Amino acid sequence: MKKTISMLIAYISISAGAQMTPAGLWHTIDDETNQPKGEIRITDNNGVLSGVVVRSLKEDPKAKTVCDLCKDNRKDQKIIGMQILRDLTREGKEADYTWAGKGTILDPHNGKVYDVKMVPVEGGKRLRVRGYIGPFYRTQYWERVE
Repeated sequence: MKKTISMLIAYISISAGAQMTPAGLWHTIDDETNQPKGEIRITDNNGVLSGVVVRSLKEDPKAKTVCDLCKDNRKDQKIIGMQILRDLTREGKEADYTWAGKGTILDPHNGKVYDVKMVPVEGGKRLRVRGYIGPFYRTQYWERVE
C-alpha cells in the first residue's frame, strides 16, 4: 500500500511538471475579442524551444498571409508554417519555469522581433508570453490546447 501511494505521488509530480513546459499546442488570444485567434506549436529540441504558426482560427479575408514587413529570412514567407518563436532556453533554478535566454518572438503582422519571456501559469494550462523592447513590454496569455 505504501509503495502504491509513493508511486502515485511520483506519477502526479511528473505529470504536473510535464505540463509546466511551454512545449505543446497553444491558442493565441485576440486582444480585442478575447477569443482564440491562432494556433502555435512549441517544440523542445534538447532544451531549446521554438514555435511555429500552425493555423489561423479566425476567418478574415483581409488578414495578411505573408510577412511582407519582416526584415530577416522570413521576409515574404507565408505566416502559416512560419517559425515565430526562436531560441528560448530555461532560466533560473530547476523549480523556476521561466523560459527566455536569447529567445525572440516575431509579430508577423508588423515584422518586428522582440525579446521574449514565457512562463506557464495555472498549472500549465495558460502561458504568459511577454515581448520586450528595452524596458517596454506587452503581455499576452495563450491557452493550452488539450
